[in-house]
Amino acid sequence: MKKILLLFLVSISMFFYGQKKYVVVIHGGAGTILKKEMSPELEQKYRDKLKEALTKSYEKIKEGKSSLEAVEAAIVVMEDSPLFNAGKGAVFTSDGRNELDASVMYGKDKSAGAVAGLTVVKNPIKAALAVMQKSEHVMMIGKGAEQFSKNQGLEIVNPKYFWTQHRWDALQKVKKAELKANQPNAFNNYHCPSYYWVDRKFGTVGCVALDKEGNIAAGTSTGGMTNKKYGRVGDAPIIGAGTYADENIGISGTGWGEFYIRTSAARTVAAKYEYQNKDVKTATEEVMLEIEKLGGDGGMIALDKNGNVAMTFNTEGMYRGMVTEDGEITIEIYK
Repeated sequence: MKKILLLFLVSISMFFYGQKKYVVVIHGGAGTILKKEMSPELEQKYRDKLKEALTKSYEKIKEGKSSLEAVEAAIVVMEDSPLFNAGKGAVFTSDGRNELDASVMYGKDKSAGAVAGLTVVKNPIKAALAVMQKSEHVMMIGKGAEQFSKNQGLEIVNPKYFWTQHRWDALQKVKKAELKANQPNAFNNYHCPSYYWVDRKFGTVGCVALDKEGNIAAGTSTGGMTNKKYGRVGDAPIIGAGTYADENIGISGTGWGEFYIRTSAARTVAAKYEYQNKDVKTATEEVMLEIEKLGGDGGMIALDKNGNVAMTFNTEGMYRGMVTEDGEITIEIYK
């Protein structure tokens, strides 16, 4: 009888408390990511780097550091890797430059910082944090943001630091297809011509973390879109579009930025959670469906104050991972 009672109590406990509590969730971009096109060696590199990002971030949480520090730790790992379209692995603009964007938000007081169009700051997420913590502004761009970063002592590099062969080759492929189609920059009602997606991957990186004090932070960093023109800026540095955090939930997106901006994607997820009582999975799925109906694609991650997580995408894959409060790491790539 005692054994039956014990099993009953365990079952009840699992019903109410059995769901794992996650403290960090990350993404490394979404897009046409197919296992058949991925060598075992390259896949392992992605898995190892995602694990490193999660481990560094989790260490901050375990030490009692803030969720902001945990977000920074994860994103710096991915910015320093040529695997992702952020920092070192940033894609090239049409004129052969690397222009970097990033943003961060702290849910406790809704403070935020963002930068866009950086070309010499090694870690844009650090610049976004500096804007948030050491200025009266939310967003800085271009030369001004770079001067501010220098003044704050952030690491400045030669633009050649961001040059990688595979990103350069991707730019040449798109340009070749563009020339063949004889449609330079032929956007029509926000829809890109097919040649634009020769390298159809959104390598933006992001992280959402929940610290021991119950505070949530979210951050996103990107190199933008291959062959982008005219100083184009996407959703990653825009608070409410690619990044958002409040006292309830944090969100980071990756995908075709124009559609995340037009739908205020990250903020809309938070609004659905707060005002419609939607869980993180439902809220992200509904927003991704809206983006898809408009013609966009990509993905997003979300983490709420109770440790519930969502990793939602409408592409063939998304580099993603999460870690529980007990340090259990999960990493996924394909659909």
